Amino acid sequence: MSVDVLKRAGLFIVFALAQVMFLGRIHLFGCATPLLYVYFVILFPRNYPKWAILLWSFSLGLIIDIFFNTPGLAAATMTLLAVVQPYYLEMFVSREDFEELKPTMKNLGVVKYLYYSIVLTLLYCVVFFTLESFSFFDLGEWLRCVIGSTAITLVLILTFESVTSRQQ
Repeated sequence: MSVDVLKRAGLFIVFALAQVMFLGRIHLFGCATPLLYVYFVILFPRNYPKWAILLWSFSLGLIIDIFFNTPGLAAATMTLLAVVQPYYLEMFVSREDFEELKPTMKNLGVVKYLYYSIVLTLLYCVVFFTLESFSFFDLGEWLRCVIGSTAITLVLILTFESVTSRQQ
């Protein structure tokens, strides 16, 4: 096995355990839930095989679905995010950048990384909560869940990103 697969498997386990054991039980103001496992998809480097991104993301979503009894919800949304991520990342990197560029705050710059992570996290939350409610009957509740979960997830992602960029 390659070192990358082992690192990715370790991250997979850490994100799954963190969400299942701790973060999934947090519901600030009854609607904002941190969905830190989205960061797993954000971390995939440039030119990583698209089939591998899909497989890893679907698997993590499936694990989350199994533990939170949301049949297919997280798996479908993580798979959608895995489809979008490689193409969206290309918008932020130039052709001259090296092939295995990792999307970090240090590599992309603060502003580009913020746009990159905000859009992917917002996309995840919009699709996730739309599929969960399956209607726009209570638009206010849906908006609170999307905005609250996006905000708290972004705070966690940016916190982890700033900590890991200082260690490198």
